[in-house]
Amino acid sequence: MERLLWSIAFPGFGQLLNRKYIKGVLLIALEVIINLQSHLNKVIQCSFTGDIGGAIAETDYQWLMFYPCVYMFGIWDAYRDADDEQKPFAFLPFVFAAFFATAGLIFSPYLLGPVWLALIFCFIGVGVGIFLRKMISH
Repeated sequence: MERLLWSIAFPGFGQLLNRKYIKGVLLIALEVIINLQSHLNKVIQCSFTGDIGGAIAETDYQWLMFYPCVYMFGIWDAYRDADDEQKPFAFLPFVFAAFFATAGLIFSPYLLGPVWLALIFCFIGVGVGIFLRKMISH
């Protein structure tokens, strides 16, 4: 749980805790590069203050489209490496969260902006992944 939560806080931190230093540094570097190039911090700030139009205008979507996959992979990888017992199909919620969040980004200029729609879609993806994992495992 500790590695999972640190990975949610910042991609790469879970890998560092798992002593996967090269992966951790690579994920941290990707986080910083994608964050800077997509203007993600400014987009988050605009979104949280209700300036959805400003968030949309500030977003570099060509860079931000990489973020959900890098972010969810970092979380999944830290979770997988920390868990001694490998659960079948445990990756599904993470993969579907990345897919759905990316789809949310595609439609975000038309509804709720890049932060809120991607987050909503991400949680829907987690739910779909959990549902599929339970269906396949039984």
